[in-house]
Amino acid sequence: MLRARIADGTYPPDTRVPSLVQLTAEFGVASVTAQKALRHLREEGDTYTVQGLGSFVAPGHDKTPPPSP
Repeated sequence: MLRARIADGTYPPDTRVPSLVQLTAEFGVASVTAQKALRHLREEGDTYTVQGLGSFVAPGHDKTPPPSP
């Protein structure tokens, strides 16, 4: 679900993805499961983490086509 939101532009590049607490509440999963999902996205290069600030969408994941000239 998070990867789909990154792909469709719901979470644009360099924007913060939901926190661990937000993910557990939204999806009704255990914090360990949400943590694994965030780690997987980071390992796949979809997100990056800034210590103390959270996880952000990695640059280059903007699927929006460029504007027409």
